Amino acid sequence: MADTSDEEFFKERGFGIRLGYGARPALIIIDMINAFTDKDMPLGAPLEDQIEAITPLLETAHARDLPVFFSTVAYEYDDLRDAGVWGMKMKGSATLRAGTPSVEVDARLPVLPADTILKKKYASCFFGTDLVAQLNARSIDTLIITGCTTSGCVRATAVDAVQSGFRPMVVRQAVGDRSLAAHDQSLFDLDAKYADVVEVNDAVSYLQTIGDNTGN
Repeated sequence: MADTSDEEFFKERGFGIRLGYGARPALIIIDMINAFTDKDMPLGAPLEDQIEAITPLLETAHARDLPVFFSTVAYEYDDLRDAGVWGMKMKGSATLRAGTPSVEVDARLPVLPADTILKKKYASCFFGTDLVAQLNARSIDTLIITGCTTSGCVRATAVDAVQSGFRPMVVRQAVGDRSLAAHDQSLFDLDAKYADVVEVNDAVSYLQTIGDNTGN
């Protein structure tokens, strides 16, 4: 957790102004795949609490026909050449083989036929995908961000979201990391400069009242 003096300093300098929710949201669930939710795998972490927090967001989005995006990281080649230089950084990248159970979304988070699964190679859900085009086609202005890891793919996605003109809302209880220190510092930094860090109950209430996103 950030030092109190840091919080006061940033507040005095005018950081952390609220972006606020927009009118047309989408929910994104970042990399909640077996390779990351199984704590015994090289890239895994205990994310049961995050799955519990994501569940009401996912149920509400499904009930109200709001766009839902899941992401996974999957590599096609045995030598990980489609991971580029990044594949050299973590041995656990070798567990992210396309077509294996490790890159499938955790079964505790049901994927419906109307949902989109983004297949990516790198941290951000925006990099090398058609996410911007899909969001623009549906006039989305707000991205409810959940998943893992806070300091990695969640952070990268939130930064790219605001840079792409979307309002990133990072749900505090619905994002997780292998490191608590990295998690806390990333949430502090995101809330100060790139996103609104919001509470899960607040995000659920927003999704329950925003409408069905059909334009009616």
